[in-house]
Amino acid sequence: MKGNKELIDALNGLLSDELTAVNQYMVHSEMCSNWGYEKLHKHFEKRAIDEMKHAEKLIGRILFLEGIPIVTQLNKVHIGSDTAKQLENDRLAEVDAVKAYNDAIVLAGEVRDFATREVLESILNDEDRHLDGIEELQDQISHMTLPLFLTTQL
Repeated sequence: MKGNKELIDALNGLLSDELTAVNQYMVHSEMCSNWGYEKLHKHFEKRAIDEMKHAEKLIGRILFLEGIPIVTQLNKVHIGSDTAKQLENDRLAEVDAVKAYNDAIVLAGEVRDFATREVLESILNDEDRHLDGIEELQDQISHMTLPLFLTTQL
């Protein structure tokens, strides 16, 4: 099925965002592992896998719409030098992702591609959960201080 070019371009933009997120989460995961924070390591690792699954869905949809998935374009990866900075960088990325998915959902509706809109809504729900999870961790840090929080992440 030949898809709308503007929508395919938007999907490729989202694909770049997801592939960038995979890299950012994987680096954060490995940094936490290196520091001995096994729970944070697993947290970030799971997020990277979630983002890979999003990329896979986007690639599948782009191909279905007879577009070409662009996997060679990454955005700037923002690596945090400590856990608090990692979480803030990830929060900002998720805020941007929620906005980008909302914009793409509107576009999909405008071009009357409701199946693509449904795929995007599914990913948006995941991104909302990611954002909520990050903000939960940040709240824990603010309530118990960073050093105490980190003792719970061993």
